[in-house]
Amino acid sequence: MTRHPVAGSDHPVPAGAQCIGACDPTEHFDVVLILRRQDEAGFRALVDGITAGAKGAQPVSRADYEQCFGASAADVKRAGDFARAHGLTVVKADAGARRVVLSGAVQQYNDAFGVDLQRFEHQSGKLKQHYRQPVGPVHLPDDMHDIVTAVVGLDSRAKVQPHFRIESASPGDSPIHEPIRAARAANNAFTPLQLAELYGFPDGDGKGQCIALIEMGGGYAQSDLQAYFSALGVPQPNVQDVSVDQMKNAPTGDPNGPDGEVTLDVEIAGALAPAALIAVYFAPNSEAGFVDAVSAALHDSQRKPTVISISWGAPESSWSQQSLGALNDALQTAVALGVTVCAASGDSGSSDGVSDGADHVDFPASSPYALGCGGTHVTAANGRISRETVWSTGDNGATGGGVSITFALPTWQKGLRLVRASGGAGALVRRGVPDVAGDADPASGYAVHIGGADTVVGGTSAVAPLWAALIARINANAGKAAGFVNAKLYAQADAFNDVTSGNNGDYAAAPGWDACTGLGTPVGTKVAAALA
Repeated sequence: MTRHPVAGSDHPVPAGAQCIGACDPTEHFDVVLILRRQDEAGFRALVDGITAGAKGAQPVSRADYEQCFGASAADVKRAGDFARAHGLTVVKADAGARRVVLSGAVQQYNDAFGVDLQRFEHQSGKLKQHYRQPVGPVHLPDDMHDIVTAVVGLDSRAKVQPHFRIESASPGDSPIHEPIRAARAANNAFTPLQLAELYGFPDGDGKGQCIALIEMGGGYAQSDLQAYFSALGVPQPNVQDVSVDQMKNAPTGDPNGPDGEVTLDVEIAGALAPAALIAVYFAPNSEAGFVDAVSAALHDSQRKPTVISISWGAPESSWSQQSLGALNDALQTAVALGVTVCAASGDSGSSDGVSDGADHVDFPASSPYALGCGGTHVTAANGRISRETVWSTGDNGATGGGVSITFALPTWQKGLRLVRASGGAGALVRRGVPDVAGDADPASGYAVHIGGADTVVGGTSAVAPLWAALIARINANAGKAAGFVNAKLYAQADAFNDVTSGNNGDYAAAPGWDACTGLGTPVGTKVAAALA
């Protein structure tokens, strides 16, 4: 039987990684087949209409989506037959989400997909990682090649990073105390409530909404949440854990690791939208885990998230094109369902942490179907922002931002200019990142409670849940989901505090949109009016 390579299924090997031999042929793991839609043309027309603001283009319900745009029963059956023919077990088949989960061993996957699974070792700073990765592209036979859009899970490399930075509080001086006064900085830090007032958030508590937090490791301690929300004087929010690919809330006890990210996300979202359901989707840190987590949130018919916050990401260049395409496809599904996705733009400036001397942007923030969230440094006095600049502090991080190498220029960014720190400027010709911004500098960061201690945390990972909570308040007050917001926001520049000072390395702030802080930071009530 003729086999064909699946486009974009080659996995890039990171610089410095070494192949150390073949995988154990009996190593057992799961792989996901993502199948084509029944009506791809209809889906594309719907997404294009919504993003362009076409009259009559409206999101669909989850039930209608699965009926119209899920996989066909025939394709699901064919995928199952293919799996069983190669000794693989079908763990789960979900036609609505277009996913067939397979379980098997290395040798079976090598035979089924025409790959050679190898073990790699990669030293990155102090971290040495061992992982599994196929050498060469995935191959599929004639009768499967047209129905499978992606095969994810063969690569086990931990790819994405949490985008947060910790600023130590002064010894013995807690940034959290009772009572907390609105819009008053404490020890150069702000509580989420103070930032909400500084940014003019509309009143509200997010009642009736669900904020989905995507987390790729670590966990939170219930005792941290109880102490934090009690000190803030806000009701304890309903936080629910959702296990994806067998991952669970598993705090490591190290606030400098993933625990810091998870706890930060929960505390910011919960403080600003305490009546919303905070659903935390825990998944493995891999391309497959990331795709699975976002898909799980989108197709969660029980909790029905209306906004998703993503504080994790990786440079576009580090993704396989197949997995990047699969996650971007999920973000398009979010558009079709009327779910807003807020994604952190990264904490390593215009390089996004890549040491090749080129500029890079972080994905998924670079997707035109996500709201990319950059970062600023905030100075406040007398309950008002007195100065706001680009977050850029050298070794302690800088807001991610720049120009995508993957995505074309969206219609709502046409006519924008790109200003470089060197003084040059020109037309923006591809997708520009970020779209919006918020406080992210650890030196003016968020007062939170992690690992039993009060601390101050920054990073663009804080901006994603900040914006997600703002959208949840707006949704609750309006009685409807805002859905895809980018085009409407770009049409209302006066809904933002324009940040015009600073740079993130190669790009500079400028009047209007720029590749450091996007349109700027929110004037919450005006953002609500723009999305009405």
